[in-house]
Amino acid sequence: MSTARRVFLRLVGGLLSASLAAPLFAENALVTFKSLAPETALAMARAALKSCRDEGYQVSVAVVDRMGVTQVVLRDRFAGPHTPGTSQDLAWTAVSFRGDTLTLAENSGPHSPQSGSRQIENVIMIGGGIPVTVSGSIVAGIGISGTPSGEANHACARAGIDAVAADLELAD
Repeated sequence: MSTARRVFLRLVGGLLSASLAAPLFAENALVTFKSLAPETALAMARAALKSCRDEGYQVSVAVVDRMGVTQVVLRDRFAGPHTPGTSQDLAWTAVSFRGDTLTLAENSGPHSPQSGSRQIENVIMIGGGIPVTVSGSIVAGIGISGTPSGEANHACARAGIDAVAADLELAD
């Protein structure tokens, strides 16, 4: 086969491949996703704060959107000054790592392969951050800081999610 013919066939093959692939790229040029409404984020934060108060804890609660951007931060009167930032970082960590921080803390101990994740800026590996999912997609994250344990932080965060679960199912 001549060199000119090989070049011609490669050119035709390349053009054919590009023309077939173009519709695939055009279909994926934009994506659609769900995001938590600010009113729902606030209701979730208020429910989590109430749950902690009912247990006698003074905490901060943060809700971030699916990208980790803060939507709501509530700090109870006597919650420590570190708690607003910590609650935001917990919510961000849960969204970023796509898992609850209680489990992440267990799986990223000093001798685990994931221990290096603790060195990433803004990552907090203690209980209290939970991603909020609807139909398998993360729509937000919630973080709690200020209770005596990661388990208690986690329980308050779960109470916040549970309080708006019916609204999330209806919005689906």
